[in-house]
Amino acid sequence: MESINLALSMQGVSKRFPGMLAVDNVDLDLHAGEVHAIMGENGAGKSTLMKIITGSFSDYTGVVKMGGRPVALHSPAAAKEYGIGMVYQELSLAPPISIAENLLAGRLPAGRLGLLDRKAMAREARHCLSEVGLDVDPFKTVEELSQHEAQLVEIAKVLGNRPCILIMDEPTSALSQDEVQRLFSMIRHLKNRGLAIVYISHHLPEVFEIADKVTVMRDGRKIATKEIHELTPRSLVQMMVGQDIDEFYRHREAKSGWLVLQVNNLTRLGFFHDVSFELHSGEILGIAGLSGSGRTELARSLCGLDPVDAGQVFLENAPLKPANYPDTLQRGLVYLTEDRKQEGLFLRLSVRRNVIASIFPLLTRFGIYRPEKETAVVRRWSETLGIAAASPDVGAGTLSGGNQQKVLLGKCLATNPEVLILDEPSRGVDVGAKRKIHEAVMALADSGAAVLLISSDLPELAGLSSRALILRNGRLLGILEKAELSEESLLLAANGHWEPSHA
Repeated sequence: MESINLALSMQGVSKRFPGMLAVDNVDLDLHAGEVHAIMGENGAGKSTLMKIITGSFSDYTGVVKMGGRPVALHSPAAAKEYGIGMVYQELSLAPPISIAENLLAGRLPAGRLGLLDRKAMAREARHCLSEVGLDVDPFKTVEELSQHEAQLVEIAKVLGNRPCILIMDEPTSALSQDEVQRLFSMIRHLKNRGLAIVYISHHLPEVFEIADKVTVMRDGRKIATKEIHELTPRSLVQMMVGQDIDEFYRHREAKSGWLVLQVNNLTRLGFFHDVSFELHSGEILGIAGLSGSGRTELARSLCGLDPVDAGQVFLENAPLKPANYPDTLQRGLVYLTEDRKQEGLFLRLSVRRNVIASIFPLLTRFGIYRPEKETAVVRRWSETLGIAAASPDVGAGTLSGGNQQKVLLGKCLATNPEVLILDEPSRGVDVGAKRKIHEAVMALADSGAAVLLISSDLPELAGLSSRALILRNGRLLGILEKAELSEESLLLAANGHWEPSHA
């Protein structure tokens, strides 16, 4: 007999993408009046599972029941009709228009003549806002709000559809500690009203504070569902990462040569503060941290894409000019962005043009362009990285995601960097592409270059790094040396459950 307060039950649910089983035969029960945390590393299948529940994928297999009856969640509209709402990490609000217009989009009240009824609009908007304890003028624009207020408006918008299940994806990633506590108070209020709340987060302290149950996923499978009181941070991490590191991740011996990069008390207010470290030739230095820890912001300031408020960066004992990427690039420090489509590649240009984009002046002699040099460079990196393209002249945007990532890495490696900063270098690529990327990165370090590796892929970070910096809330907590590096130690350290041996 099914529990009387069972809000949703998934039985043997699977979702396959080409070449990959993203969700594999998952059973999951969500109960009314309960906060159920879903945890797992990046790629564990959490997001795909939630997209199934919210109707984003119509081709899942298995059975989903609500109220004891099978339902077909084959569109977002169907999921909404069944009372499922989701608050995404990236807010869906339109900043230039009013709070009320955002809240009531698609259902704005009209008067007898079909004109907008502003009084009714204000009344309904205030009612929605009261549900989340927010007392603001509903005709203010969203862009006038703080991040916390905007988050509450997003939740109020979802609650306006009267859901019985509320899914929250990393809801605290941009909030202060005080704002997190206010959000938790609201979550407890909604739980007491009988909502089933799904809470997705990488932050262990938050999960232990707010969740009643935890389901852990790994490699698309459900590992276990436990009551929160049955778990400790260490046991939860062990469930998430497993006992063994995949043999695919080859462990490099730690290498360290001469000092290449020195960072002294670097600060960008609101993003990272007083960060200092050294990077040596032949070293792959990892940077570990959760979303919002300041990893990408630090990388962008190091290479001169973003400004700094204090501190200095020295490359080969000479200071780098702040906020000057062309100078940094010319000096041999290169940055591979985490956003290949928006910032990394010229998708409408050919593979050839992308690979040589940063070295075009080097392919001339006495001001005359030398096409044979270009051909040699493009051939070298296409072969080294295994870029699968019909020819170097096809558009980069026509390639698969893995091959686009290889082109981006080839573009960086073609500069013959002295320091290469990699921001999520293997995100969203298949195993074969990941292997090629790892081999190229290790070869670069073995040649004497220095690598700074930012990755949310913990086996990748543990396997490739000589040591790892731990960032939390924009501050450097300390350093994990090679002997201490593991998936478990990285995740515990990033969550603050670690006593640093180096600072």
